[in-house]
Amino acid sequence: MSKIPVKNASGEAVGEIEFAEELLLLDRGASAVHEAVVAQRAAARAGTASTLRKGEVAGSGKKPWRQKGTGRARAGYRRSPLWRGGGVAFGPHPRDYTQALPKKMARLAFRRAFSEKVAAGEVTVVESLALPEPKTKRVAEIVRRLDAEKGALLVVDRPDPALARAARNLPLVAVRPADSVSVYDVLRWPRIIATREGLQGLERRLRAAAGRDA
Repeated sequence: MSKIPVKNASGEAVGEIEFAEELLLLDRGASAVHEAVVAQRAAARAGTASTLRKGEVAGSGKKPWRQKGTGRARAGYRRSPLWRGGGVAFGPHPRDYTQALPKKMARLAFRRAFSEKVAAGEVTVVESLALPEPKTKRVAEIVRRLDAEKGALLVVDRPDPALARAARNLPLVAVRPADSVSVYDVLRWPRIIATREGLQGLERRLRAAAGRDA
């Protein structure tokens, strides 16, 4: 059994939680992690970049001058990509960057990514993340006392609007419910700080993934 340290909001160690070893996976899945991150980052792209082709810009189609005898280069129309104000050749146009990711690969990627965090000792359980008032300084103080100032993902069992509002002004802190934590979230943040219920939510996801992939 892997052991995950438990601390209180003051950063004091109060015990350990045993995490089922059979849920962790370190011997395969590295390529699945890569595929999952690439797919997630691709899906986050807006894909709205757009340029006008030569047939879409305003301008006359009349030949600017005769073909020969002027001493100037040949020109057929003012909307040419070679001209200032003309169309753009091979420019970007709206597209969908979404990539398909098989569910089995997504489950494998999450198991591998989270297993690496546990193995590296970068997962901590905190007794409670409840705030007496939704103040950013409260969250900053908790993160500092838990030695996670370089970046932390706070995992709770269900959406917590007060905690999310208090943490949104901290650039190195993010809040996620356990069922919304992605592979990219696991890799992006140096530390994962979960409540007991949040860790149980992650464990349920891993158990379900292990059962389906068995």
